[in-house]
Amino acid sequence: MPASSLPYALIFDMDGVIIDNTAAQARAFQLLFRDLGLTTNARRLLRRLNGMPAGDILQNVFTNPVPKKQLEEYAAQREMLYRVLYWNKRQDLAGLRGFLQAARAAGFKIALGTGSGSDTIAYILDHLDLRRYFDVVVGKDDVAKGKPHADTYLTTARKLGLPPQQCVVFEDALLGEQAAYRAGMRCIGVSTTLQAADFQAPLIVIPDFTHLTPQRVLELLAQHPEAPKPRK
Repeated sequence: MPASSLPYALIFDMDGVIIDNTAAQARAFQLLFRDLGLTTNARRLLRRLNGMPAGDILQNVFTNPVPKKQLEEYAAQREMLYRVLYWNKRQDLAGLRGFLQAARAAGFKIALGTGSGSDTIAYILDHLDLRRYFDVVVGKDDVAKGKPHADTYLTTARKLGLPPQQCVVFEDALLGEQAAYRAGMRCIGVSTTLQAADFQAPLIVIPDFTHLTPQRVLELLAQHPEAPKPRK
């Protein structure tokens, strides 16, 4: 079957895309840094590295190498802080459910591709009853390398049974956008974390899903048939 006759897939990042949780993530990192005696600015750090697994982000903070086990302990501490901070604020981004329902009715396949682990995914998807909307869920435990490597999105496409050129990614982070382009996919930006001008070459940048329709996504894909090359 030629690629043009295959269905399209929508692949969603989780943090900052299906939920607006960047402020809570940054606050959790900042509290951890305070406990560790670090002066790193968490918001500026996440602006550059958001999309990576927490352990990989933390690896960039220390001047001297830190053993992997220690990084995992710090990441677990940050995760606990994040969950406490975000516990009563868990809510899907405006318009998301309606868009997912419309996309399913229009014949799109739907997947989640995130750098979070299975427990963190469950903390969001199952609490909000969103898992039922996704055909495939891929997290950090399913890939060898997280974003900005292409593994997350290529694995998701493979599990969906579709070639990368039939997939469009929703991302709020620069490294996630680069991962999409490295996978040969196009990208729609979600401006919960960044301004529209911060993205490299998205099809469009949306604040939420209130006014996006499946037909508009198809129009954008037709207007931009090739995935951009990722920046170095």
